[in-house]
Amino acid sequence: MLPSLTGSQMQVVALHWHVYLLTRSPLALGMVGLTRALPIISLALWGGIVADRHDRRLMMAGAQMAMAAVAAALCGLTVCGRESVWAIYGLSALSAAASAFDGPSRQALVPRLVPVADLPGALALNLTAFHGAMILGPALAGAIIAGGSALSSPVAEALPSAADTRGLGWIYGLNALSFVPVVAALLSLDMASGTPSPGRRPAGGSLASLREGFRFVFTSPPLVWTMALDFFATFFSGATSLLPIFADQVLHAGPAGYGLLAAAPAFGALAGSLWLAFRPLPGRQGRILLWAVTAYGLATVAFGASRWFWLTLVALAATGLADLVSTVVRQMLRQLVTPDWLRGRMTSINMIFFMGGPQLGEVEAGLVASLFASAAVGATVSVVSGGLATLAVAAAVAFATRAVRDWEWREVTP
Repeated sequence: MLPSLTGSQMQVVALHWHVYLLTRSPLALGMVGLTRALPIISLALWGGIVADRHDRRLMMAGAQMAMAAVAAALCGLTVCGRESVWAIYGLSALSAAASAFDGPSRQALVPRLVPVADLPGALALNLTAFHGAMILGPALAGAIIAGGSALSSPVAEALPSAADTRGLGWIYGLNALSFVPVVAALLSLDMASGTPSPGRRPAGGSLASLREGFRFVFTSPPLVWTMALDFFATFFSGATSLLPIFADQVLHAGPAGYGLLAAAPAFGALAGSLWLAFRPLPGRQGRILLWAVTAYGLATVAFGASRWFWLTLVALAATGLADLVSTVVRQMLRQLVTPDWLRGRMTSINMIFFMGGPQLGEVEAGLVASLFASAAVGATVSVVSGGLATLAVAAAVAFATRAVRDWEWREVTP
């Protein structure tokens, strides 16, 4: 999946820069998150049902091919000069719809590939590949955009964004090709690894299956509280859509600097995932989770307040490290307390929170930033206030429940 994830991260960076070039609007940047959140919220539950009924390998392969088609369409529109902000929004929504079916199948597949004792390490290694792609993708995208900007031509002189969009077309095309290896890898896996556990399958129709999934999730206090913590923390701190404004108007770093800033959280996350892949977390993982979310909020405040490129880079790396620790604990908890025949639906319900939170957070960040006459001031206020709200959420959960505060994975029987 590494080539596919790298291409996808390149496309995320390109989409935000593309919208920024076309609009220069923080609200328009935030709307990118809304175009992704609505399909995920609408379709993730059905993706979970499908993942618990059918071959997860084939579901992932189909979703990956759909995302490849979206990338190819973005490439064609951009190369032909036919792109518009509404076309970008529409294709972004289609890609998110495919991810609503890809995510539950992918996360439900991992526990079938390794013994339970190796699951924490496997999850950390999986995140290592993900965050490695988050480093390579944005950095490569920034370099390609900067290279396109450096090209001079009569068109570029007449329209300053023309050279930039030339590079964006290359990025979308490379992403379309990046899905080929992951589809081949999925089809090479043994069929038994993708088939849901024969112990039990969803009973009745789709609605009955949904009720069964909701009943399980919302009667499991650790799942409910970690979902709430995840959603509100990422909602308030989900401000990465504003990075083009920070790169251009606050730090004056240009597209190459934007690529580095977008990759910075993954640097911290990669370091943490490599460490956790070989060194298990100490006991009382619930408290580690709460401290990680607290560190995430503090690093977000530092990112928003910084006016120095390297300090911003370090703060963003710290957000990635804190989020990695939080993610490993949350994924470990969810996988261990959920039987295999419910994992697809559990993941789909969680997707609404752990993917909907940051995507809706981008809308919130863009809306807050748009209330100010200066985009730079608005972006700063949006990010700093979001970080402070995340600190309040972590404190509220810590005091409200022992289900998270005192949770340890050794107490769970798989």
